Amino acid sequence: MQKTNFLRITYQINNLFFGFLSDTWKSKSIGLISVLTGYFLFANFATKFISEGKNELIMVPIIIVLVEIIIRIKPSSSSRFYDLWSVVDKLRIGAIYAIILEAFKLGS
Repeated sequence: MQKTNFLRITYQINNLFFGFLSDTWKSKSIGLISVLTGYFLFANFATKFISEGKNELIMVPIIIVLVEIIIRIKPSSSSRFYDLWSVVDKLRIGAIYAIILEAFKLGS
């Protein structure tokens, strides 16, 4: 098939939205386990944090700084640390999902 501009655009869009389907089962399962673990850990942390009601002014900026550090230290995909960073990033995604879900539960 000829490589037209339309074919390149559709390939890039397909890769953007469905690129995760071409990964191996190992990377898919590690990613899913990381997201669910991040959700579980942070949902428990947020529940304990909300019930105690102490140190909000200290913990919230620390959480924000940790999330920003995780986002900004992304290594290149050829780096040895990329797989570890990917797991930590998926933990972060699960944690953010837990925070958003807790906010909806509280009605704020």
